[in-house]
Amino acid sequence: MTREDLEKLKKIGVKSPLELALIKPKEYEDNHLYPYIMSSPQAFEAEILEVKKSPKVTRIKFYLKNVNQIIWGVFFQFKKWHESVFKAGSTVYIRGEIKNHQIVQPKPITRINEITPVYKTNLNIRSLRALIKRYVTMENLSILPENIAKTLFFMHFPQTQEHIQEQKLMYALKWAEIFNYLNKLKNKKTVLPSIGLRADPEPFIKSLPFKLTGDQLKVINDIKNDISKPTQARRVVIGDVGSGKTVVMLATAYMAEKSIIMCPTSILANQIYEEADKYLNGKWKIKNGKSFKTVLVTQKSKFTPNDLKNANLLIGTHALLYQNLPKVNVVMVDEQHRFGTNQRASLEKLTSAADTVPHYFQFSATPIPRTQALIMSSFVNVSLIKELPFKKDIDTRIISKEDFKNLIAHIQNETAKGNQVVVVYPLVEESENFSYQSIEEGKEFWLKYFDGVYITHGKDKNKEDILVEFRQKGKILITTTVIEVGISLPKLTTIVIVGAERLGLATLHQLRGRVGRYGQKGYCFLYTNDKNNKRLEAFAKTLDGFKIAELDLEFRKSGDLLDGKAQSGESFRYFDEVKDLHILEDVKRYLG
Repeated sequence: MTREDLEKLKKIGVKSPLELALIKPKEYEDNHLYPYIMSSPQAFEAEILEVKKSPKVTRIKFYLKNVNQIIWGVFFQFKKWHESVFKAGSTVYIRGEIKNHQIVQPKPITRINEITPVYKTNLNIRSLRALIKRYVTMENLSILPENIAKTLFFMHFPQTQEHIQEQKLMYALKWAEIFNYLNKLKNKKTVLPSIGLRADPEPFIKSLPFKLTGDQLKVINDIKNDISKPTQARRVVIGDVGSGKTVVMLATAYMAEKSIIMCPTSILANQIYEEADKYLNGKWKIKNGKSFKTVLVTQKSKFTPNDLKNANLLIGTHALLYQNLPKVNVVMVDEQHRFGTNQRASLEKLTSAADTVPHYFQFSATPIPRTQALIMSSFVNVSLIKELPFKKDIDTRIISKEDFKNLIAHIQNETAKGNQVVVVYPLVEESENFSYQSIEEGKEFWLKYFDGVYITHGKDKNKEDILVEFRQKGKILITTTVIEVGISLPKLTTIVIVGAERLGLATLHQLRGRVGRYGQKGYCFLYTNDKNNKRLEAFAKTLDGFKIAELDLEFRKSGDLLDGKAQSGESFRYFDEVKDLHILEDVKRYLG
């Protein structure tokens, strides 16, 4: 491409011939001389029988040869150049639509028996057509399957009505658009040197006092295969709430012999450390004969530089980024979406050797739709943990003002049994034009009628200490969505979410996932002023996080939470993440 052409294409956001081919014509002008009258503009061979002028309107009597009809043409604007074109006795080609036995403002045309695309972009149409003629060729589209390439080519150079058939065009556009996106992702994949590890997770798995699920075993095996190669593994492990990601991390740490787990909060880091202490710390002899050693690295934990150097597993928060870290074989990041790209990259850099980088695994408890998982798998390996160690028993109920009395009775009953309750408010402080109470407005009620009430929120500097104290001694926690990810509350059986319809389904699922983590009966109350909300009704019917991710995407697409962006971060013009899974699967097969 010439520099001048590249500049023109840049104006319309196009970087390749394929992206140019993906510009769909706004409409087509079909200038074939059909022998019948259509219900849309069409071309006619017109003999001018008579011209009648008046101050406001010019009327011309046409004999339309191809349809064998006499029709009046009506011009409200009849300019000088019209006079030279429309002369009595002459024959011209015109385009227009017959309505009420007349054609209003027919347009003279010079070319017939062809279909011409009409475009609407930031470039003038003549420049765009020249670029399309130059670069949208079958040779330039040869990276696509022949049928898709032909459909896109003839969309721009149509010869028959069949070439511009909408359904066929849309299929090709969707196919080529998602192909283009995945192909670009695939080309971004980098291969970096790492240390191939020969590891066997079986001794660790057999030592556990519980049986792992099929999904957990599959992911551990995937990771075992990943780290056996001398090139860096990059895998995202996505597990539903309560699916047992932590034990997969510990199995990975056991296989790696030298690894790091970075967590978004010190509560989460502490919880994983407690599990590691139970199943790894001091329990295994590593190749050098020393016992497996785990070290906790948070702002409050105590450790020495030697502890860091000699540890087999470091578990910590972003505090890890400010330490002199040893070189490790594996880096794991928990709830990876809560860290910035720079933080994740820093950890990788800090733990890399001069000529190799650690294997890299990201873990998330936010299930994603199948389309998104397939898209993601183009540039990183993806594992899903869908099976739960035990079946969850949680009732989800949609409630409103009139149910408040019953809700209070339920909370009194649960706390009397020694169970805990969480009430999630949408705001910390009072806000005008907001139809729900904030923590500040609601807390007096709970403090007056209940004991063992704890209050915290995202802006509270002591929130982690309060959550830990609540876990040990509390009955009711008044909070915001800060509770969404992380803390394990073994006695929590009830969660009340105020203004539930204001939250995304993924957030609701995370909040509900705090309940009944150890197999006990759980309750989730969705408090709303909109009791017939379709999203909440759909959410209440399933506990499956992956089904909820599909529902969330569906409702976003239907405009309930429309933000104009596809969830993968890409804004698609044609491809629909809800309806076009079959196209995505076909493209993935084609790309291999």
